[in-house]
Amino acid sequence: MPTVLARLRSAVTDAASLRSWTVDANDGIIATAGVLEGFAGAGASDATLLTAAVVATIAGGLSLGGAKWSEEAAEREAQLRVAREEAAQLELSPEEEVVELAGYYERKGVSAAVARQVAEELTAADALGAQLEAEHGIREVMARTAPVWAGVSASAAFVLGALVPLLITVLVPGKLEAWAVLVAVIASLVLTSVVSARSGRTGVLRTMTRSLTVGVGTLGISFLAGLLIF
Repeated sequence: MPTVLARLRSAVTDAASLRSWTVDANDGIIATAGVLEGFAGAGASDATLLTAAVVATIAGGLSLGGAKWSEEAAEREAQLRVAREEAAQLELSPEEEVVELAGYYERKGVSAAVARQVAEELTAADALGAQLEAEHGIREVMARTAPVWAGVSASAAFVLGALVPLLITVLVPGKLEAWAVLVAVIASLVLTSVVSARSGRTGVLRTMTRSLTVGVGTLGISFLAGLLIF
């Protein structure tokens, strides 16, 4: 079972995990900053802004973490169900399963003789694993702790992002707060966009443009909503 340290190392070295972290961190930045801008537009006091920032950070982190945990848990249950079905089919008709596996490789362009040999060798090594990967794209059934880790990591990334606007409410005077939040959000989104683009080998400028459009747009609309309400 992977240790926490191993999971953390994977999260910062694996491109897909790193992109997921930056997306969740961006959610924390934008959602919390949007709440603050809305309250600032309504003329809220410093105490109210701080309360809003703390509540948005806690609620957002728990909500995102819970959603990720639920999503991954459902995926694991689906994988286990498929694995049970494939195991039953292997027990009832192993030869038919070998034929199906060989057919999969034939459709990939492998000759019938070689496909049959590959299917037999893979079945001898790990019959269930071969069937799951070929028929369902499941290379490895998700570990029991994976959904929990997904939820915890998503919550942590959200909170880390939310700390940017939260700290602004603590460190910056009220009159400058709205502008300071906007500047901090832009800087944070630029940084996370660069990380996300580099890890995914996509265009930095295009990724940055999308993030800033969503972020600045959210803050502007939230501020305007606060002005119109009060």
